[in-house]
Formats: sequence, C-alpha cells, structure tokens
Amino acid sequence: MTPNSATSGTSRRSFLASTAVAATAVTGGMPLLAACGGSDGGSKEGTTSGKDARRILPAFVAQNVVTPDIPSKNGSAAGFTGELSLAGLKTSVPRKLGKGGTVRVMSPFWGTPPKGSNAYYAAMNERIGADVVWQNQDGNTYDEKLGAVLASSDLPDVVVIPSWNMGGKIPSAIISKFADLGPYLSGDRVKEYPNLAAIPSDAWKYSIFGGKLRGLPQPAPTVTGIVPFYRKDVFDKEGYELPTSAAEFLALAKDITRARAKVWACDDMKWTAFNVFGVLSGSEKPLGWNLVDGKLVYRVETDEYLEALEWTRKLYAAGVVHPEARAANQGNAGQRFTAGEVLMYNQNISDWWGKTAEQAGHNKDFRIAGMDIFGHDGGDPRLWAGSPAGIFAFVNKKASKAVIHDVLAAANVSAAPYGTKEYMLTNYGVEGTHYTVWDGMPVKNDKGNQEVLNAYVMLASPAPTIAHPDFPDIAEEQVRWQQRMGAFTGKSSFYGLQITEPARYTNLSNDFEQLEDDIVRGRRKTGDMQQAVSDWKSQGGDKLRDWYRKLLDDTGSAQG
Repeated sequence: MTPNSATSGTSRRSFLASTAVAATAVTGGMPLLAACGGSDGGSKEGTTSGKDARRILPAFVAQNVVTPDIPSKNGSAAGFTGELSLAGLKTSVPRKLGKGGTVRVMSPFWGTPPKGSNAYYAAMNERIGADVVWQNQDGNTYDEKLGAVLASSDLPDVVVIPSWNMGGKIPSAIISKFADLGPYLSGDRVKEYPNLAAIPSDAWKYSIFGGKLRGLPQPAPTVTGIVPFYRKDVFDKEGYELPTSAAEFLALAKDITRARAKVWACDDMKWTAFNVFGVLSGSEKPLGWNLVDGKLVYRVETDEYLEALEWTRKLYAAGVVHPEARAANQGNAGQRFTAGEVLMYNQNISDWWGKTAEQAGHNKDFRIAGMDIFGHDGGDPRLWAGSPAGIFAFVNKKASKAVIHDVLAAANVSAAPYGTKEYMLTNYGVEGTHYTVWDGMPVKNDKGNQEVLNAYVMLASPAPTIAHPDFPDIAEEQVRWQQRMGAFTGKSSFYGLQITEPARYTNLSNDFEQLEDDIVRGRRKTGDMQQAVSDWKSQGGDKLRDWYRKLLDDTGSAQG
C-alpha cells in the first residue's frame, strides 16, 4: 500500500504524501499489498509565467505508443481497463541514452529499502545505460534529513523533494543549489527524450523555480484526490441511500451509528467537509488565494471555511464519528473501515484499489466505493484544482553535463507510459524474478514486493494514469469519479504557478491546521478560529495579501 494511505490522521502532510506518492502506485497498476523567481530569474520571490514561462517550457509531444481505454477528461487520469497483453508491450525507449556514468540519488522511501545491489536496480540501470545509486531516506522524517543535506556543501547528484517538504528555506535552496535543465529540455531539445516530451506542460510549468526549469516532475491529476469512501456491500444490504447534502449526511450518520454494536457512521471527515462546502485548496499555500469580486481572499477568511469546520464539529458532537478518531493517537481509519467499525471515511483515491485487493482473499463480500462529492445545500459542489505535479527531482548545480544526460536518460525510462516494456520494468521489475504471470496478469512475488518500490518512479513519471489489470472495474470507477468531480472543478487565481513567498511569511499559517482539528473535536470554539484569522491578518496576512495582489497584477490569473 502507499505511504500514509491507511492512516486516519487528517494532517495536510499525510494527505499530500498519500496523494502524490500514490500516483506512482496507482499508475503502477498493482500497488504493493504489504518556488520561483521573477521573470529575470534572479529573484527568490514570486513566480514565472506568461511569455517568460513559454520560452522555458519543453515542447509537448504526445506519446502515441499506447492509447488509453478512457482518455483524460476534466483533469482526470487516463484509464486502462482492457486486458494487459504482455506479449504486445510496446517499446518507447529504443536505445540506451545513458553515458555510462554514476548518478547518486537521495529520495524519500516509505518502508524498508532494498539492498543497493539487487536484481531490480541492476536491470533498470542496464536499460538506462548508467549506474543509478539510491540513497534512500525515511519518508516520514525526510524533511529533517533534507534540511541538513541542503545546508551542506556535499549534495548528491539528484535530490528528490516532495512539494509538502518545501517549507522554510527549501525553496531558496532549490533555486541556489540545483541546475537549470532548460539547456537540455526547453523547446525542441526535449525531443531527445520522447517520454519526457509527453509530460503535460502544466507539470513542467510547475517545475520552474527561480525563473529556471529546475525540476523533473511527477505529474498529478488536478481533480481532488481525496475520496469519501463508503462500504457499498453494507449500504446495499441495509438499504442506505447515499446523501446528497450536508444535512442528509448527518441524518444518515445518525441512522447508521450503533455504538453498543461498535458501529459508527464515519471517521474524521474534515477534508471531505472542505470539498462539500467549496473551501479553497489547502494543499499548497498559493492555491488558498483567490480573487473574489475584485478582492484577493485567503481560504481561512471565507464563510465556507468556518461552515465546513462547524459541520465537521456537528458530526463529532452527534457521536457518529469513531471515538478513536477523536484521540490524539487516532489509530488506523482504513482498518476500522474494513473491519466494519465505520462505514464511511475519506482518504486518497488509491485506497479504492488498495482496500479491494487487500480484502479480496478473505472477504469476498467486501465492496468499497466512492460517493460523489455533493454541495452542502444539495446542489452541485464547487471544487478546486490541485497542483499539476507533487514530487520533483532536482539535479545538483555542480553536476557535469554527462551526469545530467544520465539523469535525463533515467527519467526518460521511468516516464514511459503504461503498456510499454519500460513501464513494466520500472513498475514490476523483471519477469520471473520479481513477478509471474497468472491468467495473463503480472503478479509480484515476495522479491518484487521487496525490491520494486518507490525508486525510479521518483525521477519522473508519465502523465497521470490509472490501470489495475487485476481489477479493471476499479480502474474505471476511479477515472469516472475523477471525471465527474472534474466537471465541478475550477482553478483558483494562482493555479499551476510555482510561487515562492517572501521568507518573512513562511510560518504565518502554520498553526491553523492544529486549531482546525481542535475545533472539530470540540476542544476549541469556532470563535477561536475567527480570532486566529484576525491575528493572522494583523501579523502579516494583510501584507501578504498585498504581495500576492501585486504578483497577480504582474502575472495574470490562471482563470484568465
């Protein structure tokens, strides 16, 4: 399973981790079971957009090696639901592009890293034409290691940085310590690496830091990745109808909950509440700002934000939320869901496949499904687009041209699309060594589960794709859900722009998330949030608004 995907905590980091890294697992078909400068490039604040960005971006050349069964629509991933023909796999990298050198990569890793000398790494490096050496670090404490490494003078050749680890001084370090890849990838130069050329332009645009193309992106669907899941098998048996408003959800939750029988309606639903009430995205700070009636507004200032917290608070107060979700140590929402202790919970979309596969062997009646997000008043929801990429690989500014070519050669292999030999090697390893074929489907063995995990996909990934050869119906349900929700998804004013805020404002919003959790659990009052917002304004929020407004006036809006 993907990192954090089974935890019940509602921390922004945990959801971001599960969302971004799950992309590698979801696109892998069968996951395991076990900041920017100004236009001149010199500033460390602001962003790069318009003509300046267009001059930097790689040319987009669609990869037509394989055609998806369900094309991307409304910001969704593309879907593959047909039978995977291993004999018919295409070749997307006809020759080795590596120069034969050694590339050291520091990357977050969730789980137990395999030994450096293993069959998977050897096969991938042979295919790339370079020796990629992994310096894996614990993903749960990666920010601590990252800060120390970036502060040192001895950087690896490549450092992988998830967007949720880009707080504090990290954006400035990215700008000062990592290479400009524009001379190798901008415009038609990218055509030397066809799989990189097929990465969507929005993901590349989001990889511009300090006026330069510095990141190799892991693209992500822009539609929300947090799904309100429900136990479809139980709903069907009991005759429960899916809610279509906030009031209906609360009424249903009261009907479901039987505490003496150890059955509660739901786990913590705060992140679903934000979507139900149309709250601006909290996944990245710039996405929380939007121009409304000529005024730039931050998400915590809105009525919708307070209404979402108050509704979630009502769920707790009504006793319909599992009591462990209230505790500081919240346990495991996914396990409570599969055990039938809760019938609804919200988590990354990857759990749709993950829980299905997990339960397939011993609970044949288990059925997970995602309910469509509804508007709080029973109307259509108003959802907000997330970032077009979530994890980036950066190349050391001191790296030689040969090393940079080797990095790009490796990324060109890992970005191969579904249905290609390179994709199978990257995501499944070597047939007979890491997986076997049962009924025409690749199934990882123990060695595959130990070695083929969280590695080369961190260098770059193809356009978002969902494919589960073992459960193609789940892949279709996931993509169709994204497409339906995407129809109600809009772009806030700074969508798709990699923005570096002035350092003096870096920690300004840090305390809101803990206060949110205290309010919904009844430990603090809604008025405390109103006071916190007032303090935020006076302590720099209003000045930060002015800064963003000038940026908006200079760059234009994503909505324009």
